Amino acid sequence: MAQSENVIGTAAPFAPGHHNLTAIRDALPHCRGCELYQCATQVVPGSGRSTASIILVGEQPGDQEDLQGKPFVGPAGEVLHRALAEISLDPAQIYVTNAVKHFKFVRVGKHRVHKNPRMSEIKACRPWLLAELDAIKPKIVLCLGASAAKSILGSAFGLMRDRGKVLSTPFAKHVMATVHPSAVLRARSHTTRDLLFRHLRDDLEAAFNFSRHAA
Repeated sequence: MAQSENVIGTAAPFAPGHHNLTAIRDALPHCRGCELYQCATQVVPGSGRSTASIILVGEQPGDQEDLQGKPFVGPAGEVLHRALAEISLDPAQIYVTNAVKHFKFVRVGKHRVHKNPRMSEIKACRPWLLAELDAIKPKIVLCLGASAAKSILGSAFGLMRDRGKVLSTPFAKHVMATVHPSAVLRARSHTTRDLLFRHLRDDLEAAFNFSRHAA
C-alpha cells in the first residue's frame, strides 16, 4: 500500500544519508513523501555542474520537464537560457533544480495545466533540496519565483519587495530570489514582460557577480 502525504508529510525518510548527487538521483524515484508522485510521469531531479558556485531553484517541473525528466526544458527554460545568454553565463557552469520534484497539474481537456504546490508539499520536498545544497555547497542560491523562495526563505518573504537582496538562512548562507521565467511568459503586456525579463536577467547577473567574489 502506497504511503500518502497524510501518513508521511516529508521526504526525509526517502532521502539518502550521504549527500552526493548520484545518491540523490538514485533515491529520488522512490520518494513517497507526498501524493504528487501518484500523477506525475516521473520525478525530475536537478541537473548541472556538481561543483557549481550558483544553484538556481525553480518552483516545480512543468509539462515538458515531467515528460523529459529534466529541469527547465520547456518554454520557461527558453526564457531562462535567453537571460543567461545575455549575461554570458554558460548553463554548463551552474546547477538547476526545483523546490518540488514532481509536476502538479489539473487536466483541462487534453491539456495538463500547472497548479501551484501547497506549502505542505513544498515543505515535504525540502529534504531533497537541502540534500542538493549540501552536496554542492554553492556560494549562492538564486530562487526563481515565490514558491522556491518560500522553500528556503520562509512564507513571510515578499518576492517583489525583497528580490535581488542577498539574505542568509539556516538552509543556505547566501540566498537571493528573483521572478520565475514563467512570469515573463504570463505577462499581459509587452511593457510588463520586458520589465520582468530585466528583473530576471539583472538578478542572475548580480548572483553571478556575487559568486565570483564570495568566500
